[in-house]
Amino acid sequence: MKSVDAHLAEILATVRPLAPLELELEQTLGTTLAEDVTSPVPLPPFDNSAMDGYAVRAEDLSEVPVTLPVIDDVAAGSVELRAVGPGHTVRIMTGAPMPAGADTVVPVEWTDGGTVSVRIDRRAEVGNAVRRAGEDVQAGEVVLKAGTLIGPAQLGIIAGVGRRRVLARPRPRVVVVSTGAELVEPGGTLAPGQIWESNSYTLAAAVREAGADGFRAGSVGDDPAVLLDRLDTHLVRADAIVTTGGVSMGAYEPVKEALSPLGTVRFEKVAIQPGMPQGFGVLGEDAVPIFALPGNPVSSFVSFMLFVRPALDRMRGLPGGPPETVTAIVTGPLRSPSGRRSYLRGVLASDGTVTPVHGQGSHQLAALALANALIVVPEDVTEVESGSAVEVVRL
Repeated sequence: MKSVDAHLAEILATVRPLAPLELELEQTLGTTLAEDVTSPVPLPPFDNSAMDGYAVRAEDLSEVPVTLPVIDDVAAGSVELRAVGPGHTVRIMTGAPMPAGADTVVPVEWTDGGTVSVRIDRRAEVGNAVRRAGEDVQAGEVVLKAGTLIGPAQLGIIAGVGRRRVLARPRPRVVVVSTGAELVEPGGTLAPGQIWESNSYTLAAAVREAGADGFRAGSVGDDPAVLLDRLDTHLVRADAIVTTGGVSMGAYEPVKEALSPLGTVRFEKVAIQPGMPQGFGVLGEDAVPIFALPGNPVSSFVSFMLFVRPALDRMRGLPGGPPETVTAIVTGPLRSPSGRRSYLRGVLASDGTVTPVHGQGSHQLAALALANALIVVPEDVTEVESGSAVEVVRL
């Protein structure tokens, strides 16, 4: 059997980062920068008040309490030039430009709040509550480097330096297809031998959680020709395709029957538990990656976490690699087949322990829903005693 690491290495050697596009600011969340972003001006662009209060000269507060005449008001966004002379003050709002001559702001809480004159009860040092021009960013400074994942804060600084568009690698578009004649859409009525289809919902949600756009293409039966037609329909809009089911060794395996003759998709046994049957390759003139995952719910989800998610990271322009692990103490004994790396479902606690869930079968979706971690048991280990240190993948 092929090792887990070798299978992932082949996948990561095949997939490529998506080509950058110039995206509108509102479209950039979850994308990856493909250019450095610099600020054309200093931030803040002018000295301004950090608080509501009174702009004064600090030397006028040498003795407090002191009462000063209020000669003007200045609000945020004001474009009028104002000045403060000796022994005077200007009432100022948060974000408003500092008047000439003033070197400090007295918070309104330190005063009686007067509008004609104001009594100031506490001294304020030079620069108190003043945001200096350029103290956040200097003009020409790089605020974000190429390769940065754009989250809310990163999107905010792009807007903050005046950019309306940015060059970024878009979120991959991933089409998810389930196979199996026994599948019925949730909400439908089950006939004997049928089950409600859940894999495409699970995997499309996992795609979105991984920073890509997931599209459910529904389910198809066991006819390879129907599957090929469905895939051909979606190739035009897909950056990657994920199928689930139809890859095992038995009869009625539509994914394997449909894709094996193409010569661009390989079906192999990978030394993993659960999820041994795996398929991977490319389709069409654009060499769209396709991940053919097993049909058991837990097997398909674990396969996604180990193989598809790292590939999506690579497509997004991020480092792709095995999922990160943390060390934990297992609270119960574990068993694993020889020669296969097991990923057992568990609950990782804040005290550094991990408890295996009851129900480790590859079909037991309810047990998976209770887990927040995968407990890794290496290929050469068949038994793990309670209290042992284990590596854990967070879900």
